[in-house]
Amino acid sequence: MNAAPAPTVVLVPGLRDHVPGHWQTALGSRHPGAVTVPPLTEARLSRDAQVAALDGILSGIAGPVVLVAHSAGVLTTVHWAARHHRPVRGALLATPPDFDTPLPDGHPDPRTLSENGWLPTPRTPLPFPSVVAASTNDPLAGFERVAELARAWGSRLVDLGPVGHLNPASGYGDWPRAQEFLDAFGCRPAAEPEVSA
Repeated sequence: MNAAPAPTVVLVPGLRDHVPGHWQTALGSRHPGAVTVPPLTEARLSRDAQVAALDGILSGIAGPVVLVAHSAGVLTTVHWAARHHRPVRGALLATPPDFDTPLPDGHPDPRTLSENGWLPTPRTPLPFPSVVAASTNDPLAGFERVAELARAWGSRLVDLGPVGHLNPASGYGDWPRAQEFLDAFGCRPAAEPEVSA
């Protein structure tokens, strides 16, 4: 009897340029075959372009997938799920921003987000199991707002405590706890090489 194929980990980053030392990069390095949605060189703020980039990656994967999204990548994922139908084993949705509330300086304003298709934020149940990992002191979203989104999406809400936006600027390069959530979806990391004495 053949074992079920291991799911492919698909990393869905946010809208910012790549940040060295991000936990998604570290997580992906432990999962052979993990795929990252590449950053866009044009129309980076376009919801349609971000959703199309994710759909293009998923269309090229034949077997089961687990999505690992961070920040605006979470919103890319829920917008994708509202428009496309493809089996997904599960999704880890970490620290989604609240695009319905003005963001801090240096981030897109509500008008720009609306013009680029991000608003309104989908609030329909996701068609796959999901975990929303929320911070209690995220500068991009209040905890209660994220809890409301988790309820609307039918996601399990996990309170991470005061972890900021769960990025290197908040002191998070590697984030080992991410693997715990992936374990529940059947994603095991590559075996560590044995060290001989």
